[in-house]
Amino acid sequence: MTLHSVPAAKRAIPATGVNALYDRVSKVIPSVEWPVFAPDIEAILKLKRERNAVILGHNYQTPEIFHCVSDIVGDSLALAREAARTDADVIVLAGVHFMAETAKLLNPEKTVLIPDLRAGCSLAESITGADVRLLRQRYPGVPVVTYVNTSAEVKAESDICCTSGNAKAVIESLGVDRVIMLPDEYLAKNIAAETKVQVIAWHGRCEVHERFEVDDIRRLRRAHPGVTVLAHPECSPAVAAEADFVGSTQGMTDYVSREHPARVVLITECSMSDNIAVQHPDIEFVRPCNLCPHMKRITLPKIRRALETMTHAIEIDPAIAAPARRAVERMLQVKAR
Repeated sequence: MTLHSVPAAKRAIPATGVNALYDRVSKVIPSVEWPVFAPDIEAILKLKRERNAVILGHNYQTPEIFHCVSDIVGDSLALAREAARTDADVIVLAGVHFMAETAKLLNPEKTVLIPDLRAGCSLAESITGADVRLLRQRYPGVPVVTYVNTSAEVKAESDICCTSGNAKAVIESLGVDRVIMLPDEYLAKNIAAETKVQVIAWHGRCEVHERFEVDDIRRLRRAHPGVTVLAHPECSPAVAAEADFVGSTQGMTDYVSREHPARVVLITECSMSDNIAVQHPDIEFVRPCNLCPHMKRITLPKIRRALETMTHAIEIDPAIAAPARRAVERMLQVKAR
């Protein structure tokens, strides 16, 4: 099992000719749906120019967002890196709330918008800052490595953050024998199998990835002989062991580009397959579908409204922001292995 990540992709989106964008997504969006999307896309592109805004699109966004209005796309690590580099005045996070908080931590002087405040995360909701403080009391002196899928409050109680793409490198960079890794139980266990460092796990789980089971993969292999199975490390260790490759969403994207399997299944959120299929029309994508209800709260009309009204702006208590920022910045200094 190898965990892998690559840099975010930057998009050149034309200022005119919105209908020309349909060529990008024609394989995954029916032509009858395009007239519904086009007016919002055109308005968003215009508003971005007027606001000096950039849209960061996570890999789980739907194709019309991911391919047609997002300027930078990738997994949470890639988006965090690019958020720290952008010269835009406004950042719109097409993702979930903790990602917008992370962008704000790295860009305290910029306006960071989340199109829907209800776009949360089951992992972020599984732990609080008070929980981290209690863990520190139970395991004095043990470093706390916190997954970016957490609130700023939890990051502020941590020593360093990580993503699914760099978790092993982050843990091993600390040079210790034991760490606390929060909050994803399955990610922690999958990383523990990759390193000699003892990993103390929390009990949080992703509501999308925990639903995949070993029998699901075995049925897919029977129904689609020769299929290559790629799984996200938020899946259970049993599912990870059943897969051909385990990696972050960006790691999966890179694997498909590098290995070019004839037939592939991504054991992760639904939209990943559509977004990669746009770039690889000759590859057959088998699509088991577990939707993230929070990611799907982000829509083109909501992105448009966010730019029109400059809502919803992310604000973080400075007392929380300073230590949380240190944990994120420390992660960004770790070199991938």
